[in-house]
Amino acid sequence: MRKILVLAFLFTLSLSHAQTDTSYWSNGGTFGINGSQTSFVNWATGGDNQIAIVGSVNLFANYLKGNKSWANTFIGNLGYSRQGKQSYRKGDDKIEFNTNYGIKAAKHWYYSALLNFKSQFAKGYNYTSDTSKTFTSEFLAPAYVKVGLGMNYKPNANFNVFLSPATMKYTYVGNQELADEGQFGLTAAVRDTAGNIISHAKKTRTEIGFLARMSYNKDIMKNVNFATTLSLYSNYLKNPQNIDVDWQYLFTFKVNKYLNAQFKGQLIYDDDVKIDIDKNNDGIVDYKAPRTQFTEAFSLGLVYKL
Repeated sequence: MRKILVLAFLFTLSLSHAQTDTSYWSNGGTFGINGSQTSFVNWATGGDNQIAIVGSVNLFANYLKGNKSWANTFIGNLGYSRQGKQSYRKGDDKIEFNTNYGIKAAKHWYYSALLNFKSQFAKGYNYTSDTSKTFTSEFLAPAYVKVGLGMNYKPNANFNVFLSPATMKYTYVGNQELADEGQFGLTAAVRDTAGNIISHAKKTRTEIGFLARMSYNKDIMKNVNFATTLSLYSNYLKNPQNIDVDWQYLFTFKVNKYLNAQFKGQLIYDDDVKIDIDKNNDGIVDYKAPRTQFTEAFSLGLVYKL
């Protein structure tokens, strides 16, 4: 995993040194703090006090000169919430970096190379009760890296589609405990009949497949921006008919220079990621199976634009 990240850094650094004329660059981004809060004092119908806060950063740096284009984005979100007397619990947590370098092949088409990295900042847990929780994730557990070669279709500044018949998907689970459990598509550790580990699981999994990635970003009306990304991935090596889906969308409503509201969501389906299933709701996991994952949030907060 470290080798891949180092190579990615060196690739990005070498390109940036190669393009020293800043007049061909456009860059910017936003920093924001969004949150919500509800409190009750002597409220006859009852209710729990609630507070939630999310910090976010969105940065971009794009290069365009002649027949060469290079697009870079970084997204980071981290949020926590608390209800009643519960401890603070992690909510939104995301790290994503994308870089796409292209050389023009024809009108609106580019020969392209794509690098995508995804992980999260903090430890995550599933809470079965106020006092019981199960460790599920942390930084680089999991981490996903996709590297692909293909064609990029860019008819305008708002829309593009990347098609790659040769994309490597690399899954890394840095926590040995999670790897041994066979989480995130890994092969679980070998255990004896008493459950003792005979051979630890590998922390990595490599796939080769086809990637289609579409993104769209536009002001759809005054002070309202809509951005969405849809990624579809098929693994040639195992069950290519089972398509991994990752769809993200974000509506941003600008109130004024420093205040905005956001409505966002993400839908994920990965046949290799198994979710705990409690069939009869007795608090005991009956089995694991792939499921459609979905999250959405609405927030109001401060934003600083670069």
